[in-house]
Amino acid sequence: MNLPNRITLARIFMIPLMLVFLLVDIEAAWWSYAIEIGDYSLPLNQLIAALIFIIAASTDGIDGYIARKHNLVTNLGKLLDPLADKLLVASVLIALAAMGKCDAWIAIVIIAREFAVTGLREVALLEGSVIAASNWGKAKTITQIVAISALLLNNFPFVWLNVPFDVILIWLAALITIYSGIDYFVKNKSVLNFSKM
Repeated sequence: MNLPNRITLARIFMIPLMLVFLLVDIEAAWWSYAIEIGDYSLPLNQLIAALIFIIAASTDGIDGYIARKHNLVTNLGKLLDPLADKLLVASVLIALAAMGKCDAWIAIVIIAREFAVTGLREVALLEGSVIAASNWGKAKTITQIVAISALLLNNFPFVWLNVPFDVILIWLAALITIYSGIDYFVKNKSVLNFSKM
């Protein structure tokens, strides 16, 4: 297995570790410790989960860059990379919704869009074509990662400015996600030839 695929697998294996820190209630003194600065408070376990998420999200660009630069693109990598991205975003959004930090409908919309576009790409592959990532798709990914990071960090440092940056950005991520999904289907409607179905 080559290096890019190992990095992608590492991203997948970071997901359950992140979820343990986010969702499992462990009776330990350090687990319940919180960083407090004035009105700002961030539980240590949530900070660790946020750091794991940020590291995992940052590996997405790294594995792709290495694969393209050193001609290490494989079919396994083409399958694992988008799967890892979707698992990472979906799992943390579900966790945030369970924690009451994100509206459940936002998590549902974002996850549903990922399933729909993945389905469209699969149909395109069966037809012998590849749907490349669009600029809106890339903007969607970046916005989602920044929004999720802000939610995990309890709106740091914008909490001191009384700006709900995390809420604004997750709404923006949802809107861009919806638009980018529609954009994929409109630009690739020829893939969905219903007369053949």
